[in-house]
Amino acid sequence: MLELAVLGLLSESPMHGYELRKRLSAVLGAFHRFSYGSLYPCLRKLQAEGYVTADDAGAASRIGGRSRVVYTLTAEGKERLAELLGEGGPASWEDEMFGVRFAFFGKTDADVRLRILEGRRSRLEERREKVRSALARTRERLDSYTLELQRHGLESVEREVRWLTELIETERAQARPTATAPPSEQAPTTQDPDGEVREAR
Repeated sequence: MLELAVLGLLSESPMHGYELRKRLSAVLGAFHRFSYGSLYPCLRKLQAEGYVTADDAGAASRIGGRSRVVYTLTAEGKERLAELLGEGGPASWEDEMFGVRFAFFGKTDADVRLRILEGRRSRLEERREKVRSALARTRERLDSYTLELQRHGLESVEREVRWLTELIETERAQARPTATAPPSEQAPTTQDPDGEVREAR
């Protein structure tokens, strides 16, 4: 997940570590408790694999006597990002990973977006049925607060299922080819003696 987020952000522009940390917090903060201690090991790993380069930005960007290192995506990194964005299997449907994948939907192919959305909805529908079943079995044994908490969880799942359904319908509508008028509905044409084709009136 962190590898995808780092490569995705660096594909927009080179960044130094501090800026990358802020952007990652914005992207991952709502879905995952981001640890700054995990960022730099990830960057070192990506650098060792040839996916990013690390360049000292020089005195112009020195803060507190320390120069910043600017990270740039390589050609191999772009290929790796495309590979990660092309994955739309079950791992992409889980809570934390789905949020990160959704954050980079603008860089994801339409068919992969649709596959992830449908997979996520299917996963949540399964979860919804389990919650409903558990609630029906234990309703009489729960106190009012625990019961409300379970109802709240169920409503949250149902709300996300509706949201996903709307997104799926939008994706499918955008993927439909625009219908062209059948030949019988097209305006008849005539040909002038000089060979120019004109629309008949």
